[in-house]
Amino acid sequence: MPLPRSSDDRRSPDTLVRDLLDRSSAPLEPTAAEQDRMAAAHRTLAGLDASRRVYGVTHGFGPLVDHPADPDPARQGIGLISHLASGQGAPLPPDVTRTMVWLRLRGMALGHSAVAPETWRRLADLVNAGFVPVVPSEGSLSASGDLVPLAHAALACAADRADSAQAWCQDAEGGWRREDASAALAALGLPPVEWEARSALAFVNGSSACLARALHTHRELGALTRAAAVVTGRTAALLGASGEPYEDALQRVRNQPGQRTAAAWIRAERAASGTGSGTAPGPDRPLQERYSLRCAPQVLGAVLDQLDLQGSVLADEAEGCSDNPVLVEDTVLHGGNFHAAPVAFACETHASCVHQVAYLLERQLALVLDPAVNGGLPPLLTPRPGAGSGFAGVQIAASSHLGRLRQLGHPASFTAVPTNLHNQDQVPLALNSANAVAEMAERAWWILGSLLLAVNQLAHLTGHRDRAQGRLWRELREEFPPVDQDRPLAQEIARAAGLARARFLPLAVTDPGPDATTTDTRRTAAA
Repeated sequence: MPLPRSSDDRRSPDTLVRDLLDRSSAPLEPTAAEQDRMAAAHRTLAGLDASRRVYGVTHGFGPLVDHPADPDPARQGIGLISHLASGQGAPLPPDVTRTMVWLRLRGMALGHSAVAPETWRRLADLVNAGFVPVVPSEGSLSASGDLVPLAHAALACAADRADSAQAWCQDAEGGWRREDASAALAALGLPPVEWEARSALAFVNGSSACLARALHTHRELGALTRAAAVVTGRTAALLGASGEPYEDALQRVRNQPGQRTAAAWIRAERAASGTGSGTAPGPDRPLQERYSLRCAPQVLGAVLDQLDLQGSVLADEAEGCSDNPVLVEDTVLHGGNFHAAPVAFACETHASCVHQVAYLLERQLALVLDPAVNGGLPPLLTPRPGAGSGFAGVQIAASSHLGRLRQLGHPASFTAVPTNLHNQDQVPLALNSANAVAEMAERAWWILGSLLLAVNQLAHLTGHRDRAQGRLWRELREEFPPVDQDRPLAQEIARAAGLARARFLPLAVTDPGPDATTTDTRRTAAA
């Protein structure tokens, strides 16, 4: 069996995804080699024999490829992005859109797309100046790339008034507002992009929208999984549950590295919450707990290992050229590199992962509220049963969130419809799936927030106190008083989820956690 990668290995998928997202928010500057490759490819395309047929340049788009293109490359280019600007729905988040545009420019810089170097430079100047288009999230097949969302971004970069293109502007407090794209460009002192056929096609013909959304959600799921392990350790500690299910010796014989990592996180939190290193169950606890506690390392570990695999797929996609046609060694090749099947399958695995984490959290919430298994504490953790209802409403809402999450998790690729005069007769719908997983993750954080409040109430009822500064549980105890009298908890759920998200999201899953008391990390634990 090969040794697992260490936590500081730069090839780690988690590290690669984190680095990609960090790079997408940094200034974009091509290397000298990239500039040379782009210029050479553009010269090669321009110098082709006039009899050579090139998709989108000498001939039309999609099923119209047998018809000649507009002899004016500018009209051909603006026509392409104009007819594709048909998206609907809420806009993609600004950080996702910036990553999307960065990915397109990153792929074009490889030198296979034959874009005009001056067009690439103008786009890079917009990105570096902070120009972020407003892009609708719905309407992509992710087959010929994410044509529709990328076309909206292209029109915003061109400040197309006919489309009422908009851009995001950030205020001093970090909030975002929409503004006319031409006004945003004027405020930055930058000219709009002038599209010609090849550069316009290269910009819209890539998997960058679904990939950007998947990369951001991938990082989110790592944070959510880490948070779920921590709340599991806390719950086990306060209930006095056996520590045997989390012992490293038990994980070692299973031979799954993610399981060892998840168990190490749970052990660390269980110890930090005051139960020490003992493994025996408390006097009122069973020898074996329900699976939502006992099998948490297996569930969360499987999620971690899947995130490892999908992170590798997404990182590979980000470093490639998802375009058509492409130039390779001065040869124009027509194919289907824009088809986003790798991203679609990664997103569908993400859906399974976020569902398993959310399901585990919802079941732990049910356990904590049930007097049959919560150590004899009052039902629904209300100190006034009957006169008060405690966390009844919280659990009802959490069950609803899980149900909706399950609806969203249906594989989008199962719903594909041939279209475009049957030119696009096999489509992956990767952005549909990526959007759904982002919504699923949001609901999973709500379920986590619900459980955090319930575990906080459990600490209040048992008189448990955390003395250490900087721990999540002390922060929750100070912010959220015990539920002695029924009160609306909707805002508290959102705030608790936000506290956890802010604490765990900056961390890669290989980093030591803020509540960890050991040096176990994702890969060194197994090594």
